[in-house]
Amino acid sequence: MASTTAVLGNMKLLVLGGTVFLSQYVAQFALDAGHLVTCAARGESGIAPQGSEFIYWDRNDPAPAELATLQFDAVIDVSRTPAHVRRATQELSADHWVFVSTISVYSDLSLPGGSPTNAKLFEPLESDGGQTTAETYGAMKVACEQLVHEHQATAAIIRPGLLVGPKDPTGRFSYWPEHAARSLDDGFDLLVPLAAEDPVQVLDARDLAIWLIELAEEKSSGTFDAVGPATSRRQFIAQIFQALEGEPRVHWADAASLHDQGVVPWSGERSLPLWLPDPAVAGMLDRDHRPVQQAGLRARSLAQTTVDTLQWLHGIDGARTGLSREEEVTILSNLATVSQGTNR
Repeated sequence: MASTTAVLGNMKLLVLGGTVFLSQYVAQFALDAGHLVTCAARGESGIAPQGSEFIYWDRNDPAPAELATLQFDAVIDVSRTPAHVRRATQELSADHWVFVSTISVYSDLSLPGGSPTNAKLFEPLESDGGQTTAETYGAMKVACEQLVHEHQATAAIIRPGLLVGPKDPTGRFSYWPEHAARSLDDGFDLLVPLAAEDPVQVLDARDLAIWLIELAEEKSSGTFDAVGPATSRRQFIAQIFQALEGEPRVHWADAASLHDQGVVPWSGERSLPLWLPDPAVAGMLDRDHRPVQQAGLRARSLAQTTVDTLQWLHGIDGARTGLSREEEVTILSNLATVSQGTNR
């Protein structure tokens, strides 16, 4: 098949997705860099950036002819479904493949400082039978990785940790800048789990998107955990308040007190996001950042991500998880009442 590499040395890039969060950033930033970008997706979660070519593709079906007949310099794929990855790697033509996996491929996330060289993977799983769990999600991503290696001569496997920033649909990071800002406005404290030295590790999705494009441009291979530098929870909270240019108002609550108030870890209703008291996942927010830093990933400051995320949050619905501010203030009041009763 004749190559249709873009004129003027620009890369002809296929983004499998391109309509939401990380893959949308990839498509937009690649366009900004002057590349020719094709986005292939159903388009149900969002729209591809203006200037890209959009090709409808339900990946449960064979690749459409207008896609299968093209030759790409590189493909960037974020799928979690092995059948979709198998079809794409078999039916599409590209010189290089960049597959976005996850640190959830590791069967043991208990040890801080883990990396692809010292962590065991789940056994690959072709299908979760419709019952997705943390284990089946990770195992399916392992199967996807293996399919990429099996069908592509050169490939990079990228395993992100917690991705954050504007457009993040999970709300796990945005909870903290938003509630910190609310605390400065209403005068009540910010409720924080008393795990002040526990690690917190996030990466702005925009920084990952830029690096993925560079990997595609350079046709770089290898397997990396895409994570930002870890910091303590105390530093994490301090940096957020610093970005807001406000004096921190913080109430540190121990795990037992939080459980008594019906507060749960990580995400969801009545949660404190990014709180991971379970020793089985003690290393989930503390992967080794050095290899990916040496490979060229540049992480912007937490302060910049904080400011940009708050600007994005203004005027939108959704993208929120955890306690409402009203629930948080009620819990603070309850904790104060318990403390007064104990000290009598």
